Amino acid sequence: MDENDISYKIIGIAIELHKNVGPGLLESAYENALAYDLRQIGFNVKQQMPMPFVYKGVKLDVGYRIDLLVNDKVIIELKSVESLAPVHFAQTLTYLKLSNIKLGLLINFNSKLLKNSIHRVVNNL
Repeated sequence: MDENDISYKIIGIAIELHKNVGPGLLESAYENALAYDLRQIGFNVKQQMPMPFVYKGVKLDVGYRIDLLVNDKVIIELKSVESLAPVHFAQTLTYLKLSNIKLGLLINFNSKLLKNSIHRVVNNL
Protein backbone atom coordinates (compact mmCIF):
# COMPACT_ATOMS: atom_id res chain seq x y z
CA MET A 1 0.00 0.00 0.00
CA ASP A 2 1.46 3.36 -0.96
CA GLU A 3 1.22 6.67 0.91
CA ASN A 4 -1.89 7.82 -0.94
CA ASP A 5 -3.79 4.59 -0.23
CA ILE A 6 -2.82 4.78 3.44
CA SER A 7 -3.80 8.46 3.71
CA TYR A 8 -7.19 7.74 2.10
CA LYS A 9 -7.93 5.11 4.78
CA ILE A 10 -6.65 7.39 7.57
CA ILE A 11 -8.91 10.25 6.44
CA GLY A 12 -11.97 7.99 6.36
CA ILE A 13 -11.28 6.69 9.86
CA ALA A 14 -10.58 10.20 11.20
CA ILE A 15 -13.87 11.47 9.80
CA GLU A 16 -15.75 8.53 11.34
CA LEU A 17 -14.05 9.16 14.69
CA HIS A 18 -15.02 12.83 14.55
CA LYS A 19 -18.64 11.94 13.69
CA ASN A 20 -18.76 9.72 16.78
CA VAL A 21 -17.15 12.00 19.36
CA GLY A 22 -17.22 15.51 17.85
CA PRO A 23 -14.91 18.43 18.61
CA GLY A 24 -13.75 19.63 22.02
CA LEU A 25 -11.65 16.75 23.35
CA LEU A 26 -7.97 16.84 24.16
CA GLU A 27 -5.54 16.04 21.37
CA SER A 28 -4.41 12.94 23.29
CA ALA A 29 -7.95 11.50 23.22
CA TYR A 30 -8.12 11.80 19.44
CA GLU A 31 -4.61 10.40 19.10
CA ASN A 32 -5.35 7.28 21.13
CA ALA A 33 -8.72 6.67 19.49
CA LEU A 34 -7.34 7.14 15.98
CA ALA A 35 -4.36 4.88 16.72
CA TYR A 36 -6.75 2.22 18.07
CA ASP A 37 -8.98 2.37 14.98
CA LEU A 38 -6.01 2.24 12.60
CA ARG A 39 -4.58 -0.78 14.38
CA GLN A 40 -7.97 -2.49 14.22
CA ILE A 41 -7.78 -2.48 10.41
CA GLY A 42 -4.23 -3.81 10.39
CA PHE A 43 -2.00 -0.77 10.21
CA ASN A 44 1.30 -0.59 12.08
CA VAL A 45 0.95 2.57 14.19
CA LYS A 46 3.68 4.17 16.29
CA GLN A 47 2.61 6.82 18.80
CA GLN A 48 4.66 9.70 20.20
CA MET A 49 7.67 8.52 18.25
CA PRO A 50 10.82 10.43 19.20
CA MET A 51 12.17 12.56 16.36
CA PRO A 52 15.93 13.05 16.59
CA PHE A 53 17.45 16.33 15.55
CA VAL A 54 20.91 16.11 14.01
CA TYR A 55 22.96 19.29 14.01
CA LYS A 56 26.49 19.36 12.62
CA GLY A 57 26.62 15.58 12.82
CA VAL A 58 25.54 15.47 16.48
CA LYS A 59 22.24 13.85 17.45
CA LEU A 60 20.49 16.16 19.90
CA ASP A 61 17.53 15.11 22.01
CA VAL A 62 15.27 18.13 21.87
CA GLY A 63 11.97 16.46 22.60
CA TYR A 64 10.36 16.40 19.16
CA ARG A 65 7.74 13.66 18.86
CA ILE A 66 5.63 12.54 15.93
CA ASP A 67 2.02 12.06 17.05
CA LEU A 68 1.40 9.05 14.81
CA LEU A 69 3.47 7.24 12.20
CA VAL A 70 1.48 4.79 10.08
CA ASN A 71 3.22 1.90 8.30
CA ASP A 72 6.45 3.93 8.41
CA LYS A 73 5.05 5.92 5.46
CA VAL A 74 2.60 8.58 6.68
CA ILE A 75 3.02 11.03 9.56
CA ILE A 76 -0.12 12.27 11.27
CA GLU A 77 0.15 15.49 13.24
CA LEU A 78 -2.96 16.00 15.35
CA LYS A 79 -4.30 19.24 16.75
CA SER A 80 -7.33 20.28 18.74
CA VAL A 81 -7.10 24.06 18.42
CA GLU A 82 -9.38 26.92 17.42
CA SER A 83 -7.58 27.30 14.09
CA LEU A 84 -4.40 26.05 12.50
CA ALA A 85 -1.52 28.48 12.23
CA PRO A 86 1.31 28.53 9.69
CA VAL A 87 3.62 27.08 12.35
CA HIS A 88 1.53 23.88 12.43
CA PHE A 89 2.12 23.34 8.72
CA ALA A 90 5.82 24.16 9.13
CA GLN A 91 6.11 21.71 12.04
CA THR A 92 4.56 18.91 9.97
CA LEU A 93 6.84 19.62 7.01
CA THR A 94 9.88 19.70 9.30
CA TYR A 95 8.95 16.29 10.73
CA LEU A 96 8.64 14.94 7.20
CA LYS A 97 12.05 16.30 6.24
CA LEU A 98 13.78 15.10 9.42
CA SER A 99 12.34 11.59 9.00
CA ASN A 100 12.72 11.48 5.20
CA ILE A 101 9.03 10.65 4.79
CA LYS A 102 7.04 11.89 1.81
CA LEU A 103 3.51 12.45 3.12
CA GLY A 104 1.95 13.87 6.26
CA LEU A 105 -1.57 14.66 7.37
CA LEU A 106 -2.25 17.65 9.59
CA ILE A 107 -5.64 17.13 11.24
CA ASN A 108 -7.41 19.62 13.49
CA PHE A 109 -10.19 17.80 15.35
CA ASN A 110 -11.57 21.02 16.86
CA SER A 111 -13.83 21.81 13.92
CA LYS A 112 -17.49 21.39 13.07
CA LEU A 113 -16.78 19.59 9.80
CA LEU A 114 -13.55 17.59 9.93
CA LYS A 115 -13.07 17.26 6.17
CA ASN A 116 -12.35 21.02 6.10
CA SER A 117 -9.61 20.58 8.72
CA ILE A 118 -7.55 17.80 7.13
CA HIS A 119 -4.49 18.95 5.22
CA ARG A 120 -2.01 16.92 3.19
CA VAL A 121 1.57 18.08 3.60
CA VAL A 122 4.09 16.79 1.06
CA ASN A 123 7.86 16.57 1.42
CA ASN A 124 9.32 16.93 -2.06
CA LEU A 125 12.28 14.76 -1.14
